[in-house]
Amino acid sequence: MAEIGWDALTRNDPDLGALLDSEADHQAATLSMVASASMAPPSVLCANGTVMSNVTAEGYPGARYHPGAVYFDEIEALAIERAEYVFGATYANVQPHSCSSANLAVLAALLPRGGRILALDLDSGGHLTHGASASVSGRYYDVARYGVEPDGRLDYGRILGLALEHGPDVIIAGASAYPRSIDFARFRAIADRVGAYLLADISHIAGLVAAGLHPSPIDHAHVTTTSTYKQLAGPRGGLILLGKDHRQLSPDGRTELRKLMQRAVFPGFQGTPAPSSIAAKARALAIAADIGFQATMKGVVDNARALSDELMTLGYEVLTGGTDNHMVLVDIQSAGLTGIVAERALEECGILVNRNKIPEDRLPPTVGGGLRFGTNILAQRGMGPFEVRECASIVHDVLNGIRLLDATHYEMEGALRESVRERVSELCDRFPLQFDHE
Repeated sequence: MAEIGWDALTRNDPDLGALLDSEADHQAATLSMVASASMAPPSVLCANGTVMSNVTAEGYPGARYHPGAVYFDEIEALAIERAEYVFGATYANVQPHSCSSANLAVLAALLPRGGRILALDLDSGGHLTHGASASVSGRYYDVARYGVEPDGRLDYGRILGLALEHGPDVIIAGASAYPRSIDFARFRAIADRVGAYLLADISHIAGLVAAGLHPSPIDHAHVTTTSTYKQLAGPRGGLILLGKDHRQLSPDGRTELRKLMQRAVFPGFQGTPAPSSIAAKARALAIAADIGFQATMKGVVDNARALSDELMTLGYEVLTGGTDNHMVLVDIQSAGLTGIVAERALEECGILVNRNKIPEDRLPPTVGGGLRFGTNILAQRGMGPFEVRECASIVHDVLNGIRLLDATHYEMEGALRESVRERVSELCDRFPLQFDHE
């Protein structure tokens, strides 16, 4: 089917086919250090583009609102079983179209409009759906925010003080730009102290949690959410997971959390699920249970530490002085640059990182005072600490060759650009995208 479909696409729509081929070539030849990305293996991509896309079936396995879901029921049940196994959960909902939609569904289920959230501030590494003012989560709910300390780390005593002061209904533990381990047990103690529900968003560290390389929140948080693509190398989508509190009663005092989460996703926040995406989640979760995936995640952590150490050796200010996960945050203003300039200059040379707000950043999000690096794809390519230090050296050569004109404009010599592109190409050729853990 895949071969027939691709042949029809390239024959009947050569413009689109050529663009897809170009994107595949671009990914193979680009040094991607985007922290929120990983490469989905071919079998996951295949599962995500199957005849299951022809199935319409609102509801859950065994309780659909449409006929013709006999095989979809089995696929969804398989995805649920695998999600529970990989994360040690007692309940899994595999239908969310993204972690953002999962977060919003959970909040809507646990909070009335105007209910209070305590969550990490966006500039300190939080996420839009954790109550940022630009998000519906920040407009529908009363949001109190905690931040990081001057050393860039969370202070759990300070968070407890804020929880006692504000009396939140839900505390969110999780981040999109925090390079240190999160102590979910301490977050749960804080939540219990003030009578709040704890929501853990592990989108960025789900692979490390699955591999046992980061403490799991499953039995600490009342509800855990994650995306399935950032580190799990799956399709675009999300999961909702429950642990030992799956039978705890919801705010109405009558409904168990597992039943509340079922209703929160459908019919609360979504209609028809995406059957092909759920099939791809099932495949990705099977891969995540394999020992090869665990070895890749170990490489992710080792590479991040090597990248952090090398960038500091080269003179860059790395936030928190290092990393515990896949992520390295750099204050690029201390190097005389802005995030957007550094991002664009690196992209010109075939290197992908992203600009990022950092604590006490006075630059707008479109400019940013920081850079966020990640090592997921470097590890998937089979690179180790030695090669990652080479990556840091290449990045340094680019950043050192930029002449800043203003906050968003710069100059760079063409000879440097071409030289770096050649080094990137050679490195990518030496370490092609590979999926040995398939």
